[in-house]
Amino acid sequence: MSAATRGPVFHERHQPGLSDDPQWYRTAVFYEVLLRAFSDSNGNGTGDLRGLINRLDYLQWLGIDCLWLPPFYPSPLRDGGYDVADYTAIAGEYGTIEDFVELIDAAHARGIRVIIDLVMNHTSDQHPWFQSSRSNPTGPYGDFYVWRDDNTAYQDARIIFVDTEVSNWEFDPVRRQYFWHRFFSHQPDLNFENPRVREAMFEVVRFWLRTGVDGFRLDAVPYLFEEEGTNCENLPRTHEFLHDLRAMVDAEFPGRLMLAEANQWPQDVVAYYGSAAEPECHMCFHFPVMPRIYYALREQSARSISEILADTPAIPVGAQWGTFLRNHDELTLEMVSTEERAAMYGWYAQDPRMRANVGIRRRLSPLLDNSRAEIELAHALLLSLPGSPCLYYGDEIGMGDNIWLHDRDAVRTPMQWDPDRNAGFSAATDPGRLYLPVIHSLTNHYAQANVEAQLAIPTSLLHWVRGMLEIRRAHPVFGNGDYLPLACDNDSVLAFLRRNRDETVLCVMNLAATPRSATVTLPGLAGARLTDVFGGAEFPPVRAVDGVVAPVEAQFLAQAAGTGEARPTAVAASAGQAVGGSAGTAVGGSAGPTAMGGPDLALADGVGRVQAADGGRGTGGSGTAESGPAGDGSAAHRHGTDGTGDGAAGRALIPTGVPPSGRDGVATLTLGSRDFFWLRVTP
Repeated sequence: MSAATRGPVFHERHQPGLSDDPQWYRTAVFYEVLLRAFSDSNGNGTGDLRGLINRLDYLQWLGIDCLWLPPFYPSPLRDGGYDVADYTAIAGEYGTIEDFVELIDAAHARGIRVIIDLVMNHTSDQHPWFQSSRSNPTGPYGDFYVWRDDNTAYQDARIIFVDTEVSNWEFDPVRRQYFWHRFFSHQPDLNFENPRVREAMFEVVRFWLRTGVDGFRLDAVPYLFEEEGTNCENLPRTHEFLHDLRAMVDAEFPGRLMLAEANQWPQDVVAYYGSAAEPECHMCFHFPVMPRIYYALREQSARSISEILADTPAIPVGAQWGTFLRNHDELTLEMVSTEERAAMYGWYAQDPRMRANVGIRRRLSPLLDNSRAEIELAHALLLSLPGSPCLYYGDEIGMGDNIWLHDRDAVRTPMQWDPDRNAGFSAATDPGRLYLPVIHSLTNHYAQANVEAQLAIPTSLLHWVRGMLEIRRAHPVFGNGDYLPLACDNDSVLAFLRRNRDETVLCVMNLAATPRSATVTLPGLAGARLTDVFGGAEFPPVRAVDGVVAPVEAQFLAQAAGTGEARPTAVAASAGQAVGGSAGTAVGGSAGPTAMGGPDLALADGVGRVQAADGGRGTGGSGTAESGPAGDGSAAHRHGTDGTGDGAAGRALIPTGVPPSGRDGVATLTLGSRDFFWLRVTP
């Protein structure tokens, strides 16, 4: 342990801009920032703490609640910093401890919390602990690692990095013994059977909490202990240690977060929450749901998402899942079947260079072929499914990847701020000084995919993501509400309720590449009012299951790219008829759309959405529906901030009748390609 562990206590909790909610993490949006990738303040080609401080105003504007910083410790950087050489220091290229404390204070002043990675399972083989252990077996660090005279122990433990490692044991020529490693052979595992190792890790935790950090992402926690005859994962001793760690944190630093990174099935992961009597982690990542979002988009079916959520056990009160679309690692396919993995390689990684270990090393935008509609739908799923979402830096502007770079560096390139040299990331005069090159691909070139350019375009992906975060912040039910799956008669449509004491929101997602109509059952909600959470449009009440009024079924399809014109293709009304041509066409123009018909007619407004007219003649908004390629989806501005849309497919929710309350109801919906609804339900 470095001498810094015994250094000064920087200050007690300093949170001028933070709420006092002890369960803040349940409604938070996290944002992962690779420190070396975000902003270079001194022109040396590597991002640093000062650069991140300078960009906090952008992150506050974006609307994130908590920064997650992967390792910034001194490291040989053979594994992106997860090979730690000193737990209680800052790598010199990033700055100083004083810079770090300033970052925490500046973030807190803006209402942003900060959590950091804690790599407890292993260190770098360059860590002083390991160097002492290998050179002096009887010294104070001799038993800090797992040593054996041969490599026969723990044969039931799987090899995690199957593309680079052939054994979990590595022979050390200095000590003349084998050491245990679950990851790369240059990352020896710590020996948590040794109480001095456990106490050393407690001191590391105390050191960083004294700087003001709000918690930790606990890396690779399933592998802390080993036991013969097991797979050496999720062992009882691991949970005992985490409970002890939680008890210390709660007693000495209340309100701080422990987030477990356990790439396991949900049935195994729930143990990392502990229990009310013996709590462990506040949050755990839900790994299996992420690849199923991508699988569902290509299968055009909600089946895979519905099944994994149905197989997810309940979690303790106050606990939360963590969800994400992409992060600094490969898109892991460990939690899918062999057949599903083969299909996903075929869909998303036909070029072998796109693959790493058991996964895909690509970013969100190129994974989805830069389809605006698919990117938006993926975000809508992330922000509405159970859990607190974590965004990956640059995904909000559609950053690309570079499969020519080594390993996972493909998705760790510099943040793209503007179209100038080095994408505004660094003032280095020689681009060769950058830690990695910026993206120059034709489809994701930094000259187009950058913050400055997208700030200037109200319909950009950046503005859309910000608007979605605003909506989520306004509806805490997405973070702390129950999840209730709904019966739906169309396999391509995923429907569910998010519900707490204050609010119920109906979420409906069309995973198909073509428009779909579906009937969704809403238990106990007959007669309930439905209100669009984006624009406030009112819809007719949900009809009873045994209602006799036939539903109106209409779908509005985009005409040519950029025209903003949509025409009903299938209309049936009980008390009127939608008139085609100039009178019945829904057009998002300056005068707004006009439609005529009965009480259940739906019409498009000036933001490319669909509103319901109570009867007679209805008029929509006054904005324009233009810009954007065909097929991008009408979701360009679902948050309704400026009355603009992209002119793609509109959609309609068309329940009929006004039945008695308290009975089961149904709603018939028609959604455009890759489209979605978020509707507030008022009984």
